[in-house]
Amino acid sequence: MNLQQRINLLVRLGEYIKSENENWQEAQRKATRENGWFTAEFMEMATKNIVDNFLQKEKLEAFASAYQLPELNANPKKVGIVMAGNIPLVGFHDFLCVFLTGHIAVIKTSSKDNVLIKHLAEQLYSWVEECREVIVFAELLKNCDAYIATGSNNSARYFDYYFSKYPSIIRRNRTSVAILTGNESAEDLEKLSDDIHLYFGLGCRNVTQILVPENYDFVPLINAMKKYGHFADHNKYRNNYDYQLSLQILNNKFYMSDGSTLLVENASPFSPISQVNYSFYKNKEEIKSFQNDENIQCLVGEGFTPFGVAQQPSLTDFADGVDTMAFLKSLS
Repeated sequence: MNLQQRINLLVRLGEYIKSENENWQEAQRKATRENGWFTAEFMEMATKNIVDNFLQKEKLEAFASAYQLPELNANPKKVGIVMAGNIPLVGFHDFLCVFLTGHIAVIKTSSKDNVLIKHLAEQLYSWVEECREVIVFAELLKNCDAYIATGSNNSARYFDYYFSKYPSIIRRNRTSVAILTGNESAEDLEKLSDDIHLYFGLGCRNVTQILVPENYDFVPLINAMKKYGHFADHNKYRNNYDYQLSLQILNNKFYMSDGSTLLVENASPFSPISQVNYSFYKNKEEIKSFQNDENIQCLVGEGFTPFGVAQQPSLTDFADGVDTMAFLKSLS
C-alpha cells in the first residue's frame, strides 16, 4: 500500500466508526461488558474524538506532509506497541502513526481494552487483505525492530529492561493539572469539571490536581462539579468514592465534596479515582515548576490548554511530548 491508500483507508475507518453498523455497535457493547469503566457515553466520546481529530482526510494529509512521508516505505520495520487500557482506544494514535508511516504494527493490547482495536483491525482486513501483514496482534512482542510501550511507572521499569537495546519510546504515569486564578466564569468551571470527570478521571489528560490562589472560594467549583453527580450511581466509581471518603474521615482530614467527588489538599499531582487534589500558590513564579514537570501531561487554564478541551488531543498532541512520527521516520 502506498501512503495515499493508507490515508484513504484511515478515512474509511473513520466513516465506519461513525456508522450505526450492528457489528461495530456489538463490539462496543462487548467492550462495556468486559470493562465497566467503558460506558456507552464515554465510548461514544472517545470514538467521536478519534474521528473528528484524527481521521479527517485533510488532517491526515497535512500530518503526513509535515513529516514528508514517502509514498512507499522501502524499509518497513516491525514496531511493537504495548497499549494501555485506561480509556477506550487510548492506543489508537500509536497504531495510526505506525500504519501511516508504512511500518508493521505488532500490537499487544491491554486486557482492559481488548475488543475495540481488534474489531477495527478486522474491518481493515476485510477491506484490504494486505492489512493482515502490517497489523498483527501478539501476546509476546518478540523480534521487533522498535517498541512503543505505555504503562505505569512500575511496568515502565520492565519495558526499560526488555526494550532498552532497541529504539523505543517508553511512557510512564502522567496526569494533568489545572491552574486557576479565581476569575474563572461559571462556564470555565463547568468545562474544568469536564476535564476532571470525563472517562471517570482515568486518562493522563484528566485534571487530577488544581492550583488555586490563597483564599480561593471553592463553592463555584463544587457547584460546577455537580454536573457529574450521577457518577455516584456507577458502582465501580461509587466504591472508590466511598473508600476515599472513609480514609479522609478515619484520618480526621479536612475535605470538601459535592457528594460524588472529593476535594483534598495534597501537593501530589496524582490523585485516586473520585478525588481531586488542590494546592495553594502565592505567586506565578511557583507555577513555573509545573511547566517542566515530567509527571504533567497537560496544564489547563488561562494561557495553557483551554478549559474543556484537554480530552480532545489533535494528531500533533503526542503523549509525553515525544514526537512519535519523528521517531518512526528515523527507523526507515
